[in-house]
Amino acid sequence: MDIKILPLPAEKMKQKIADETKLSFGKQFTDRMLLVEWKTDRGWFDARIQPYAPFVLDPSAMVFHYAQEIFEGLKAYKWADGRVALFRPEMNARRFNQSGERLCMPAVPEDLFLGGLQQLLSLEKDWVPSAPETSLYIRPAMIAVEPVLGVNPSNHYYFFIILSPVGAYYAAGFNPVSILVEDHYVRAVPGGTGEAKTGGNYASSLKAALEAKKKGYDQVLWLDGREQRFIEEVGSMNMFFAYGNKIVTAALNGSILSGITRDSILTLALSLGYEVEERPIEIHDLMTDIRSGKVTEAFGSGTAAVVTPVGKLCFKDEVVQLSGGKVGKLTQELYDTLTGIQTGKRKDEFGWVKFVE
Repeated sequence: MDIKILPLPAEKMKQKIADETKLSFGKQFTDRMLLVEWKTDRGWFDARIQPYAPFVLDPSAMVFHYAQEIFEGLKAYKWADGRVALFRPEMNARRFNQSGERLCMPAVPEDLFLGGLQQLLSLEKDWVPSAPETSLYIRPAMIAVEPVLGVNPSNHYYFFIILSPVGAYYAAGFNPVSILVEDHYVRAVPGGTGEAKTGGNYASSLKAALEAKKKGYDQVLWLDGREQRFIEEVGSMNMFFAYGNKIVTAALNGSILSGITRDSILTLALSLGYEVEERPIEIHDLMTDIRSGKVTEAFGSGTAAVVTPVGKLCFKDEVVQLSGGKVGKLTQELYDTLTGIQTGKRKDEFGWVKFVE
């Protein structure tokens, strides 16, 4: 599909943040965006890269009432040689369509997703920051815009991509976070939308997250929605626990997001000589293993923070410390290796990196 490039008037150009070390997460956006429409009787049409601008939607647009919406998150990195690199973008395109299928939304052709992203990034290269721990965050999304009040799949959608230069996801940077295990609220169950990347999953997590912050915790770790016994994921991360040389993570069960960074960590860990295991993790067993010292480290993985060490875990008012509250050796190695591949400091042995042309 041909993508039109609409002109960017001088008055629409934005001022970049001069000091990249001051970049926050997701608060500034670049000059342009990609927008493509879909209708039942037309398929995909009117693909264009246009100046970043608000949408004008009817108050009855279905996204506002029935939450037919999906999104993705990935990053572009500025290498020392000036090239701009993407990390496994084809995986995001595929997961985007898996989410869309669950929400009864049309599939975006992979060449449109990736080709549109390439063209947009080629125009916005100057927005990719180069300071340590910075990147250009990429947010593809699709929303239902048909103005109808009725619980049915929409006949009209917008697929769009916006870009945001960002610093570290956590203000403290690569330092251990504290996590509260949630044993009251439920986020998702198998058969629901937990494995889809859709806004409703995140909206349902907000109350527990706010209550955790009031208690001094950075994130919430969710348990399964049926028995509230088994570890699932943190709101922005898949979780891993190190038993010495073995790395254990919860098995994908239909209510956990299939993280691209999660998959990368499992592959990378094997290549570094670690054992990996995907299985149900019972919370009481986990707490016992942390107390006894069997669990030596814990960390989360996700696009936004990449790898995040966990220094403290709380379950039912019992607080346990991991790695002495410091970054563990295994966690540090995985972080250094993965971010090294993403930023060009280490060789990509897996063919994960794709360059913006």
